[in-house]
Parts: sequence; structure tokens; C-alpha cells
Amino acid sequence: MSCAVLIADANAPFIAYRPVLDARIEQVVVNDEPAVPAMREPGVKASPPAIAPLDRAANRLAAPRLADGLQRPVRGSKLLLTNGVTTVEGSSGGGLARWATIAGRQTGRGVGLSAHVTAIELPDFGWRSYGAALGIGDRIEVTIARADFDTRDAGAALGIGQGYTFNLDTYGAKLRIAGDLVYGAAWLPQIALGIEHKRSRDGALVRALGAADDSGTDITLSATKLLLARSLLANATLRYTRANELGLLGFGSGTADHALQFEGSLGYQLSRRMVVGAEYRTKPDNLGLGEDDWIDLFAAYALTDHLTMTAAYVDLGAVATFSGQRGGFVSAQVAF
Repeated sequence: MSCAVLIADANAPFIAYRPVLDARIEQVVVNDEPAVPAMREPGVKASPPAIAPLDRAANRLAAPRLADGLQRPVRGSKLLLTNGVTTVEGSSGGGLARWATIAGRQTGRGVGLSAHVTAIELPDFGWRSYGAALGIGDRIEVTIARADFDTRDAGAALGIGQGYTFNLDTYGAKLRIAGDLVYGAAWLPQIALGIEHKRSRDGALVRALGAADDSGTDITLSATKLLLARSLLANATLRYTRANELGLLGFGSGTADHALQFEGSLGYQLSRRMVVGAEYRTKPDNLGLGEDDWIDLFAAYALTDHLTMTAAYVDLGAVATFSGQRGGFVSAQVAF
């Protein structure tokens, strides 16, 4: 016979995923079966279990555990928002920065799918992108995305034609190589190695603008962790790239090649369904056009378990010599 008493902490701080940790309800467990409630201090109200108890057969499975010993559910989807939203290049992450997250809402025993549409409105330009992602076993991610960049009136000023639209295709893959976003040791983030192959559909034009190639490949290394007890998400990504404006203006130049760039994100979970935060992304200036680093302030909300909307204020600095490119970012993601 085994007997353990778990006592709820009435003074515990608010956290966005408190229902998950509230599985630590005070109760007596005998032979792996809930028995009678334990005595508790007057005025302390125990919360109901957030996760239904597993039967004995399921409980014998080797389920991963939280740092404090709680079991991760054997079946079911990821916690809301822990699959990330969709970046401008189609991978899971934030709006601008790639994360170590894997697309889709399935855990290690399933195959997840997601699709997105994104729009960015700037004073002189407009961005539209759409794509799909496949997540396999919460381990591998494969993505495809298409971006259209409308130059509007700026196209005429640049001498390429009123409303000329640049087109960019991105094919990505990501492999989780260590850690877990939510579970496991708090000091060990989820780490993923990734690749993005990009191809401009405007080869002749981007070469005329000074780019060395109309296609290129980025290598990324991302580390991401959600600290449940603090409702805080942190991400850092290193990107080895030679893309000009993500690849819209080609890749490299006569004198520039690959360089290491940084992408960082901080997010705070206001609730299980909403996160707010900020991102920063550095970019190379291979063409000498004054290409700036990018910043955003974002909010993402899970309208349902499968539909997430993201809105952001973005500051892209100078784009193709046009400065002050600040505006709005809106993205919708459907994930299963």
C-alpha cells in the first residue's frame, strides 16, 4: 500500500496555465486510487482536477513529467498557444521570429497540421502571405509558404512599375533535437535546428538590383521555453543567412555572403488563450539600401482550440530606401 498527501497552496501566484498545475489537489491516494479528501485549513477551497485521471492501464505508460512530478497527459492536444503562431516565412513561432516550436496541436503520438494567412499594411508597401505546415510527432516540422510584396506607388518611384509585386516561395523544415517547451527541467529549453530554402520569382529584377542570386538557404538554431509558473515565454534564434529583405530582393551581393543574425522574443500569458509580447530581428544590409532591423509588439488570442488570431504593431524601418515603414500586422492560423 502506498499513501501520499498533496496539499494545495492557497497563496500560489496566478499563472496562465494554473488549471494544469491545479491537478495538485489535496487528496489521499491509496493504491493509485483517489480516496477521501485530506483535512485542509478552513477557508481554503480545493480546485477540481483540470485533467481527468487516467485509468490504471494508461497510467502504466511512461508519460513525461513536469519538474514537480506531475504527469503529462498521455493523450490529447498541446496546451493552447504552445504550438506558436506563424512567422512571415511560414514556420511556427512568433510573427517575425522563428521559434523551436513544432506546428500543429498534436503531441508526440500524432501528426499535426496548420494553415495561415497574413497581411502587413505599411505606408508604402503591402505584404500578403499564406501557407501550410505539417508537424510529425512533435519532433519534425515541414512548411511551405508564398509571400507577395506589393510596391504600390513606390514601384513607380523605384522605376520598376506602379504596383509591381515581388513574389517569394519558402520551403522550410525543423527538427527538435533537445528539451521540451513546457515539460522537463526548467533550465532546458526546447531546441530545434532548422532550414529554410527561399526562391524569388523575380530573378532578373533582383539581379539587376545587385543581388548575387535569386535563391538561398537559411540555417537556424532556436531555443524556446515556456515557464508555466511565471506565464513567461522566452525565445532566441540564430539565423545564418544572406537574404535581402527576407529574400524578396534576392540573396547576397557581389561583396556580401552569409552572416549570422539574431531573432529574440518575449511573451507573457495573460490567460490560457491570450499572450502579449515583443520581438526583435536583425537583418543584413547586403545591397547597401539601409536595410533595418525589425521590431514588433504583438498579441495572440486563441478564439477556439483550433483558430488563433494575431495582431501586431510592426516597425520595419527602411525598406528599399523608403524609411518609416511602420504599420499593422494581422494573421489567422488554423491548427489541428
